[in-house]
Amino acid sequence: MPQTSNRLLDEFAKLMTDAAGAAQGVGKEVQTMVRSQGERVLREFDVVQREEFEAIKAMAEKARTENAALEARIIQLEAQLASLAQR
Repeated sequence: MPQTSNRLLDEFAKLMTDAAGAAQGVGKEVQTMVRSQGERVLREFDVVQREEFEAIKAMAEKARTENAALEARIIQLEAQLASLAQR
């Protein structure tokens, strides 16, 4: 009887191992499906990628800095023009 019990346990262990492998495969399949659906949804919403966002953000910051410098320069030139007009 011990041999039969051992064989039964071996078969049960093999069955559980196969089930675990199948569950792992299903898990990977679900993960792949969810990822592809998520990417599709993001493409449909026309979401900007991080790199593109950072590049545009840097360009906007540079433009703001240049605008501030130009505004200061215009104020300075207008002051010089006003002082020349008063002479």
